[in-house]
Amino acid sequence: MRANYRMQRLYVEADLALGKGVEVSPDQFNYLANVLRLTEGAEILAFNGRDGEWKAALAFPTRKKIVLMPVEQTRPQPGDCDLHFLFAPLKVGRMDYLVQKAVEMGAGILQPVMTQHVQGKITSIERLQANAVEAAEQCGVLAIPTVAAPQKLKDLLERWPASRRIIFCDEDSETQNPLPALSRIEERQLALLVGPEGGFSDEERELLRSLPFVTAIPLGPRILRADTAAVAALAVVQAAIGDWR
Repeated sequence: MRANYRMQRLYVEADLALGKGVEVSPDQFNYLANVLRLTEGAEILAFNGRDGEWKAALAFPTRKKIVLMPVEQTRPQPGDCDLHFLFAPLKVGRMDYLVQKAVEMGAGILQPVMTQHVQGKITSIERLQANAVEAAEQCGVLAIPTVAAPQKLKDLLERWPASRRIIFCDEDSETQNPLPALSRIEERQLALLVGPEGGFSDEERELLRSLPFVTAIPLGPRILRADTAAVAALAVVQAAIGDWR
């Protein structure tokens, strides 16, 4: 069922069920009452990443409290997105963009990876998770991705399950077309790895290319910034072997 983009959407942590009231947080109260200026009986769409999406009416039991009353489920909960997105942290503003676009493109796990040439750092997992929730609210996404704790690339690869293939964007690939390499992938469990602004080191590239569960792909003839490369790679993977088919 297609998402309704005309109604305001709100993520809540509480369970959602017919007639079961959900009190919104103080920040959400301020947004609904003072920013959007919604009144008693106004309807929004609520979701929690578990119970699907619900049309809910606003009730004001007091002047400083809003309770959402679910009246109808508008979309059932889909299965979790299975694509893991592994990325080297960027500077804050561009990393926010990166996380938002990964959510829009169907990533289920967001895994920061510390590489040798990494330029950004993770100062708050909570901030990244909040960005993921905001992207889900804006884009009709019902399954909220999980932001994992940062790991060093070498440590991540040592513990990686061989059943999940890693696709990594290699700017030193001898070809420009990613489709032949993607077409040879048989695994259905996938992860996409995008490096930092300075690219992978020679040592990291050699390590990645030595592993049987890793596939290198190019992203065409142009030099792309890391955040642009991530969106391009997510699109081509989802279109070729992911959940767009």
